Amino acid sequence: MTQQPASPDLAPAFAPGGALRASINLGNPILAHRDPASGEPAGVSVDLAREFGRRLGVPVELMAFERAALSVDAVRAERADIGFFAVDPARGEGLRFTAPYVLIEGAYLVPQASPVSENGQVDREGTRISVGAGSAYDLFLTREIREAEIVRLEGATRALAALRAGEVEVAAGIRQLLEAEAARAEGVRVLPGRFMVIRQAMGVPAGREAAAQELLASFVEEMKAVGFVADALKRHGVEGAIVAPAG
Repeated sequence: MTQQPASPDLAPAFAPGGALRASINLGNPILAHRDPASGEPAGVSVDLAREFGRRLGVPVELMAFERAALSVDAVRAERADIGFFAVDPARGEGLRFTAPYVLIEGAYLVPQASPVSENGQVDREGTRISVGAGSAYDLFLTREIREAEIVRLEGATRALAALRAGEVEVAAGIRQLLEAEAARAEGVRVLPGRFMVIRQAMGVPAGREAAAQELLASFVEEMKAVGFVADALKRHGVEGAIVAPAG
């Protein structure tokens, strides 16, 4: 693997406290989860955080959050130094994003008996769509949905449970997570196609200097180019997500 030169002059910009505080969103199990054996965060985003800390020559402190909104807030408030988020205009204030490193599809889950057969039929009066509050698909659907009602719940698990309980007609989420839910037990199905592409990127607080932002952007491009991201997806058994093209 190509070794990006160490940047000791920029280490304080990323890790003013001496350690690189990485905000990890466990609400997106495609990219981060808790290791069953140790209970520690693991996954593609964790691998990237550790590699970036190694390049800077500083230890990495993982800060795990169960929801994307909490993970975003930690970086925006500078309680964390870097984070891993879906790029969305609603998150732009107080953050600076790199180009995406992974692309993930957003899809809909409906009851098996639902008359809805395609994505274009979801946005209708009387339809309730459950989402994880503050997630990328919540932000996207908030802008795009005109007739249906968005029901915001605490995390993807609760959003899926609401569909099975009959509290909503549709659940929105990451395709791989919805497919796993459909395979877990009968009674629900994933609609074909996608309603959005979730662009997963790294981010820093907006107040960090431009040179630091540029270094993080270059790091992401290198990790895609040399196969680090692809290898991490394979190592963690992630299916469906793809490496984003060069930024």
